[in-house]
Amino acid sequence: MKLYQVDAFTKEAFKGNPAGVWVGETFPPDALMQSIAAEINASETAFVRIGKGGHAIRYFTPTREVPLCGHATLASAHILRELGIAAEAEPFVLRAARDNLTVSVEGGWVKMLFPVYALSRLDDLEPFERALGARVIEAYGTKDNWIVARLPDEKSLLECRPDFSAIQESNIDILAATAQSALPAYDFSVRVFCNPAWGIREDPVTGSANCILAPYWHGELKKTSFASRQLSQRGGELKVSLCDEGVEIMGQARTVFVIEAAV
Repeated sequence: MKLYQVDAFTKEAFKGNPAGVWVGETFPPDALMQSIAAEINASETAFVRIGKGGHAIRYFTPTREVPLCGHATLASAHILRELGIAAEAEPFVLRAARDNLTVSVEGGWVKMLFPVYALSRLDDLEPFERALGARVIEAYGTKDNWIVARLPDEKSLLECRPDFSAIQESNIDILAATAQSALPAYDFSVRVFCNPAWGIREDPVTGSANCILAPYWHGELKKTSFASRQLSQRGGELKVSLCDEGVEIMGQARTVFVIEAAV
């Protein structure tokens, strides 16, 4: 069994968001997939089952299975291209628990089509200010407890000090804190904090967060295409476009390790 470790949303090793990737004709048993994800200890490990009509994909954090993950999808597409399973510039489908994801790889860039999540304005900002340790201008949520919270500026975003106990008590799954970028090359910046029950605290780079960030910043900036930066310690960059079919997310990746597993 071979496992690949890929740094996603970066072209540099040891930057972006690391993901484990496994590829095979059948999924390993669930308990084994969870054990492998715990052993890899990246924010997500993806397992891809190859098929003629499209490929199935499942995602595991170190503690649980999750329905969707952007950076692990990107990492998986990158490996499928390296293995010759995915052809250059030819779209293919990865069937995830939540959605069927259309993906293509061209010129070193992976393009993924993700769904747009409907947002509802939240009037009570106190839980999010307490969770972030920062002033929140406005906040929106989804039915799955994903939150986008707008901070006054990028400095506030860099200096916020999340209280993960408060995130867990508020039953928030994903808290995407965002601000308009201070650099003209980017439209917005983001940091993403997770419920500790996921086995992740701050996610280094989060593709799926753009399912809520793209519609939010479309409403704020009246644009449909964005360049964004994730201001985690590792950092990462994304190109995002809002289209009729959903959210197009583009990023690069770098294979860092190939692991021969003895299980």
